Amino acid sequence: MADLPAAKPLSPARPGTLQRAGRVLRKDRYLYLIFLLPFLYFLVFHYLPIYGVIIAFKNYKVAFGIWGSKWVGLQYFIEFLTDPYAWKLIRNTMLLSFYSIVFGFPIPIILALLLNELQISWFKRVVQTVSYLPHFISVVVVAGMVVNFLSSDGLVNRIIVALGGESFPWLMQPRWFPGIYVISGIWQHAGWSSIIYLAALSAIDPELYEAATIDGAGRFQKMRHITLPGIAPTITILLILDLGRIMSVGWEKILLLYTGATYETADVLQTYIYRRGLEGADFSYATAVGVFQGLVGLAFVIGANYLSRRLSDTSLW
Repeated sequence: MADLPAAKPLSPARPGTLQRAGRVLRKDRYLYLIFLLPFLYFLVFHYLPIYGVIIAFKNYKVAFGIWGSKWVGLQYFIEFLTDPYAWKLIRNTMLLSFYSIVFGFPIPIILALLLNELQISWFKRVVQTVSYLPHFISVVVVAGMVVNFLSSDGLVNRIIVALGGESFPWLMQPRWFPGIYVISGIWQHAGWSSIIYLAALSAIDPELYEAATIDGAGRFQKMRHITLPGIAPTITILLILDLGRIMSVGWEKILLLYTGATYETADVLQTYIYRRGLEGADFSYATAVGVFQGLVGLAFVIGANYLSRRLSDTSLW
């Protein structure tokens, strides 16, 4: 009878998952330390407050606490949606977001394309720096600048008067408020938003431009057939994210700029939540409005992502 082959010695046991995780943490400890601050920020200010959403379904009383307050179900949602003023708030919010997307979303793309075409490096750096700086100015300062420029004796009205016109109360006219809001937002954020597109442009293979040059393509032909298709996925993702914020506008700036005369076009969901929740102490109603706002934004993200996935190869998931 043939001898059976000798059994192979057992290999030493692999280190456990915790040991491997410990080695990874020690190896990349500085990267995880950098990641810790934004993680704590989102945990404390974005995820833990989700617990408070439950008061939208309760008649919240501070004395009884969240769990001690009485359940009311969808009462506050129905109350808000049956209020005629609610639809004016929804209209104003969506219009301001729509104007910001239509007029503000293409500007960083155009700026990035123009900067990408600049050949003089020092001039390119100067333009980039000048366009980035407004992003770091506080919203309060920006609102103060807008008020000063558009006041009755401000810079804009002085130029109009010098040209033979008459002083105009810009901030007291409801029909001018959307334009003031959108233009000031473009000035403040266009340069900073262009950084993402400049990063996407740097990832395009230079050999594509060289091949296009050999084939006789001009600058605009290269932009149309190489540059724009190269950054199209980035544009699509950012557009989907912007559509998700269609029910959220820069309410801090609106709060600093609007007056009773401009409520017709300036009052939005966030400013209404601020007045009703913080000033009026109606926390349950204000939370219900905030939950409704978030659900509509979620619906826009899901819908935009579905359309993008059907029409192209780019989507969030």
